[in-house]
Amino acid sequence: MHLDDRLARRSSRSGAALLCLGVVIAWSYLVWMAWGMHHMDVEMALMPAMTNWQALDLLLVWVMWALMMAGMMLPSATPMLLGFAAVGHRVSPPRPTTHSLAFAAGYLLVWTGFSATATLVQWFLLEQRLVSPMIEVTSRWMGGVLLVGAGAYQFTHWKVACLGLCRAPMDFLVKYWRPGTRGALAMGLRHGAYCLGCCWALMALLFVLGVMNLLWIVALTLLVLAEKTLPRTQWVRRIGGGGLCGWGLWILARAAT
Repeated sequence: MHLDDRLARRSSRSGAALLCLGVVIAWSYLVWMAWGMHHMDVEMALMPAMTNWQALDLLLVWVMWALMMAGMMLPSATPMLLGFAAVGHRVSPPRPTTHSLAFAAGYLLVWTGFSATATLVQWFLLEQRLVSPMIEVTSRWMGGVLLVGAGAYQFTHWKVACLGLCRAPMDFLVKYWRPGTRGALAMGLRHGAYCLGCCWALMALLFVLGVMNLLWIVALTLLVLAEKTLPRTQWVRRIGGGGLCGWGLWILARAAT
């Protein structure tokens, strides 16, 4: 085995280990937060207030969203991240690890920005009493509309285009490759933007059944992972979209009666 091949495999293993560590940390935090949300009688550090948020509460909720997005999106981004590491080792020596970290940082930066927006939306909904202190929608109309909207988005051109680029790591890397650390960061930002365009509507559904509902979080994570990795993804996308639309219409019908 050539030295370059050994170095590439070692770099790939290191990248995979760091990726797994990040996912484990994010999910451990989510489990801890979910437990705390359902055991409010226990004093817990770094737990935001349920009402009347202050600056510290906004910061804590933003951290919660950022770690939740990392835990939910990194598994489906694994093929792209590992593909970049493999290509970068051969194309952009001598710092492939630095470039891989820059790519991952750019990707997560996009979802961190989404988390800031979600935090402000959550704050507004909480102040308007449209979500409960447990971060669940209090209006059937709002829940039904969110479900129908997310289901309908599954059939749009934007969803199909963004999902196509997320499912084809090598095509993306060939088309948008840029050398150096700045280039890796820019590529990570671009990939994060496509991933956001693919999944933002599904992430908005966290408000429907509760932002800290672990079963809901796991279900959405698996749906995103299936869309990006399984063959014949059009059926996953269409079945998911149809199911969400049907669920939302059922809730709206109940609200009307």
